[in-house]
Amino acid sequence: MKRSLTVILIGISFLSAYAKTIRVGANETIKSVRQGITKAEAGDTVLILPGIYKEGNIILEKSIFLIGENYPTLSGDNKFEILTVHTTGAVIQGLQFIDTGIGSMDDKAAIKLLDCRNVKILNNRFENTFFGIYLANSSNIWIEQNDLKSAAKAEHQIGNGIHLWKCEYITINKNRIRGHRDGIYFEFVTNTLITDNYSEENMRYGLHFMFSHNDEYRNNTFINNGSGVAVMYTKGVKMINNHFIHNWGSASYGLLLKDIRDSYIFGNEFEQNSIGIVMEGSSRNQVLENRFIRNGYAFKLQASCDDNVIERNNFQQNTFDLVTNGSLVLNKIESNYWDRYEGYDLNRDQIGDVPYRPISMYGMIVERMPTAVLLWRSFLVFLLDRAEKAIPVITPENLMDHLPAMKPYDYN
Repeated sequence: MKRSLTVILIGISFLSAYAKTIRVGANETIKSVRQGITKAEAGDTVLILPGIYKEGNIILEKSIFLIGENYPTLSGDNKFEILTVHTTGAVIQGLQFIDTGIGSMDDKAAIKLLDCRNVKILNNRFENTFFGIYLANSSNIWIEQNDLKSAAKAEHQIGNGIHLWKCEYITINKNRIRGHRDGIYFEFVTNTLITDNYSEENMRYGLHFMFSHNDEYRNNTFINNGSGVAVMYTKGVKMINNHFIHNWGSASYGLLLKDIRDSYIFGNEFEQNSIGIVMEGSSRNQVLENRFIRNGYAFKLQASCDDNVIERNNFQQNTFDLVTNGSLVLNKIESNYWDRYEGYDLNRDQIGDVPYRPISMYGMIVERMPTAVLLWRSFLVFLLDRAEKAIPVITPENLMDHLPAMKPYDYN
């Protein structure tokens, strides 16, 4: 074993000793990025100096370091995909990519990785690109500290900021995505970590993923998107400490959970969304210690959901805390804080002595007839809800929190 390790270290040292740096620039011997890549060998660095490079579609099929100095610009001239990568072990860093062509048939991208392994895309800038970073059938890729922004006026004019199809073991960390169709899009992506990203003002979703299992989303911010996040047909997802803020509109929400199971939604903040969470056709999920603040609807729990646990969440200043479209109670709703709770705590254990019904009659009416929202804050609504509390007719009789918290939870 020691001998094998020694041989490996000697091999690495040998390659490092012979690696070279190839300089590319207007005042250098090599003036084009394509020529620099052609002259490079595995382990070499192609250093691109400041300037604007319009070279059509550049192909990278070598394990090299493609590094920019002071963000040189690679332009697609509004016609071309800029950089297509098919290799193992490359690094792409410090470049600016602008003006790809628009291509829905061939999904033109600023950087497209096809069948790649162990590639890093670090600290690049993207502006006016159709797709920003596009991965297909790739694994062990690291995407970090990239800035992607576009400003298309319609969905057909723009692709996704970071797009993954059939990938695994990807890390997406500390990127900023603005103005795309979806900020981040996953399909058939597994065992992937998404952390500390900022997805803002994207036309459709801040994050959209389908058939993508065993992924973790942590400390991301989704703000002012068409909708925040859509999670569909997926299992084993962890969504922890994310922020869903002001995803507002007639069909907008912070988080859609559709046909997902065995997942964990913990410590997230939902503030000023049309709907905080919509859960539909989902089972065996845990929704714990989240904050729902100043949303239209905090939580829409459809009757098609079962065996979910909703515990220790804070519901504060929402127009409606909880609504459903059925009468069956197949989920556990317990130990949450509801700012509308009017019960008492005689034994001072910080748990209400009287169960709380979080669904109001007026909320059920608005769910079935949206125009009834015009009666909001009227005396008629007050009378309806008081009557319903006394004699439940429309609201599910058994849907209640038996252990309501008397004070909001402090999760810090």
